[in-house]
Amino acid sequence: MKHASSIEVQRVSKRYTDDPEVAPALDEVSVSIRSNEFFTLLGPSGCGKTTLLRSIAGFEQVSAGSIHIGGQRVDELPPYKRRVNTVFQSYALFPHMSVAENIAFGLEMQGLARGEIPARVKEMLALVQMEHLARRRPAELSGGQQQRVALARALAPRPDVLLLDEPLSALDLKLRKEMQVELKRVQQEAGITFIFVTHDQEEALTLSDRIAVMASGRILQIGSPSEIYERPKHPFVAHFIGDINFLPGQIRQCPQNGRLFRPDGIPVDIPCAHDGDAPSGRAQLAFRPERSKLVEPGEPHHLRGVIEAVLYVGTATLYQCRLANDLKVMLRESNEGAVSARTPGSSVAVQLPPHACLLMEA
Repeated sequence: MKHASSIEVQRVSKRYTDDPEVAPALDEVSVSIRSNEFFTLLGPSGCGKTTLLRSIAGFEQVSAGSIHIGGQRVDELPPYKRRVNTVFQSYALFPHMSVAENIAFGLEMQGLARGEIPARVKEMLALVQMEHLARRRPAELSGGQQQRVALARALAPRPDVLLLDEPLSALDLKLRKEMQVELKRVQQEAGITFIFVTHDQEEALTLSDRIAVMASGRILQIGSPSEIYERPKHPFVAHFIGDINFLPGQIRQCPQNGRLFRPDGIPVDIPCAHDGDAPSGRAQLAFRPERSKLVEPGEPHHLRGVIEAVLYVGTATLYQCRLANDLKVMLRESNEGAVSARTPGSSVAVQLPPHACLLMEA
């Protein structure tokens, strides 16, 4: 199915200084964002995700490249001429206005007919489930309620794109998870493009239709949450999204079994069903802690080791194992009733199913 493009970012760069020794905040970034999708920019602090968001909004002037929204080139237009709205980390609600008045303010500035404003405000209040709090002021609301008002105010002018700059970061963990569900619901009901900035991996995986993982001003990979998690194409992406183990070693070809991986210092060949982009020769084998299994030593393709630490975390138990070459790996086992009897000092083997192993460049 072909998706219409809502936003086209083409080879956009942003420099804050002419000093060639200073890396650009954005380095020839290109991305197509589809209409009506929840698209997330994910990465660590300083990776360029907020700069890219602000460039789309018009708060930053790009140094090179172009930005198109709905087919119109906008990178030289001021923010108020772009069909976008932004929800910031601080909700910036007017403290002297009620919830309804906060939502109406942008519509009044937009010049919407006064007779139409009450109906639009009522529509937005229903969308964020705040009808019963329409007369309250921001100081009388919880953090989550303030976030909903900011969301309604930004959606009221019916922008083509809503930009969200870590809007949930100020909320506590439980409320943050509740608001993730609400945010996804609102996006689906509003039917517009959301571009969401976060450094929280779980938040990105939970909310997004697609994710762009950024580092050092570049996009390293774009894909669905499952693609990003299950098949990372870059070691940074694999390491940044969730927990993962890396084993350095060598790839060799086997006529009977395809590619095999030999970890450094361990005389064991590990069959790998997924080759990734790694060439033959020097490489890394990556695997998620929950994709491996602790078994009794004995099988030829298993990695022998010793349990160094056992961590009970409720739904699962984590095991830190030291392998024969003193490399440490983490494994996760789901707790399905009985608590594990394995203890530090126990000799074990690590079983790696071929489909769980991803070969990556060293």
